[in-house]
Amino acid sequence: MPTLLQSIIRVEKIPAVEKALLKAFNTTAVTDITLLAGGLSASAVYKIIINGIPYVLKLDNTTPNNTSDELTCMEIAANGGVAPQVYYLNIAEGISITGFIKAVPLASIFTSVEARLQELAKTIKSIHELPLFIKESSLQDTVDGLINQFKASRMLSGPVFDECFAYYDLIRKHYPWNDTDKVSSHNDLNPNNMVFDGEKIWIIDWDAAFRNDRYVDLAITANFYVANDEHEQLFLQTYFGDDLNDYNCARFFLMRQVCRLVYAMLMFKLADTSNPMGMGHDPVMQGINLNDVKQQIGAGKISLAGYEGQLLFGKALFNEALASMQSPRFNLSIQQLNGN
Repeated sequence: MPTLLQSIIRVEKIPAVEKALLKAFNTTAVTDITLLAGGLSASAVYKIIINGIPYVLKLDNTTPNNTSDELTCMEIAANGGVAPQVYYLNIAEGISITGFIKAVPLASIFTSVEARLQELAKTIKSIHELPLFIKESSLQDTVDGLINQFKASRMLSGPVFDECFAYYDLIRKHYPWNDTDKVSSHNDLNPNNMVFDGEKIWIIDWDAAFRNDRYVDLAITANFYVANDEHEQLFLQTYFGDDLNDYNCARFFLMRQVCRLVYAMLMFKLADTSNPMGMGHDPVMQGINLNDVKQQIGAGKISLAGYEGQLLFGKALFNEALASMQSPRFNLSIQQLNGN
């Protein structure tokens, strides 16, 4: 008779998982195991119960690019009290076991938008104050690579894309990509990776983390939570304090557009893979509004785990980026970076 683990985990992974459980808890007796929903990565993530206590078991299906003895970004974050405790980690076998955080809606405690934005900014600041990650990568190369892949795919084209990429060329030319002021950065602070337990926000899924530009985490979070200029000012003021200046605001604004394009192209890659008909994609861009798409997702009408939601969200992000880059603030921000 198959064990509980064998009933849900791929058979070739069972020996490594049992070894992990023995190492971490001196038992393989899992009394419950549930596949956790919400992730869009290639990893399988489970909630397991050991001795009545919940943990998170993650099985990474990708090939590891670092098997050294150096602390991983996740371990550094856990040691700094930003990520849940790490009970077991084997990079070579792609297995980790961490603490499970029972999620509580952030709005249930921080009832005003202003209070939530301040808490989010403080959380990002705590990430950026961690010991500097060893892992490095080129942000500019990552963005350029995604754009080149998207163009080569010929998945979608038209005036919106041409104009967005023309604006990005200006950002690419003037943005200080090689600024040495780098921080430990999560690089994927979407709502699924920020878990509130009623007292503090815990950050999970550190697969994309590396030493990076501080404006990436700020921009990604803002793209999900900051809706107007007043809230932007509060968000940045909480993070930078009295040091906030026009240059900070300019970099932040431009990075928001870069991150919108990045997330859009990642959505398009997912949509291209999950296209149920394997046919061409609807090229219509007009009238696809980001707020409307977010409302549809919130109401459960579409899902980012499905083709329609992925395609619509990607289009909405491109439209939002274009509207922002067409605004007077875009040129002003470029001028700020140039010291004008």
